[in-house]
Amino acid sequence: MKKIIKSILFVFLIIFIDSCAGYKPIYKASLQFEISDYSLNGDKKTANQIYSKLYNLANISKNNPDRESISIFIKTTKSKTPTIKNSSGKILEYKINLTTQVIIKNFLTGDEILNYTFDQSSSYKVQDQYFETTRLENASIENLVNNTYEELIIQLTDNLS
Repeated sequence: MKKIIKSILFVFLIIFIDSCAGYKPIYKASLQFEISDYSLNGDKKTANQIYSKLYNLANISKNNPDRESISIFIKTTKSKTPTIKNSSGKILEYKINLTTQVIIKNFLTGDEILNYTFDQSSSYKVQDQYFETTRLENASIENLVNNTYEELIIQLTDNLS
């Protein structure tokens, strides 16, 4: 009896595994573009991080002759403000705000493809050790850049398709 139950469970397991084999993502980005010109303003470090991610994405389709030539303008502003202070005035928590304006135009015609401003924010607590606080700040900035990039790809996919 146990052998029959185990074999039935095994058959169901195989059926469930096989039904997941044809997985395809619902929202798949197939962007075909090349960056012909770019300009970075504001906080150049974060703007360059976003640009390098876009550049790497553009290199995926570098062998496609039908890709679209674009020019990119990226302006980022980063601000850090204290949000919580204790009774003696010592700062306990900071909030980082990253505002990114992205303008993408067709390089050949000059038609505007995307003009969007992304606004991301994150908070982090001040740690006992200064290097831990800076590590948290850098991690927060990296997360904000990644979130901005992901939103940018979604907007770019909607506008290039």
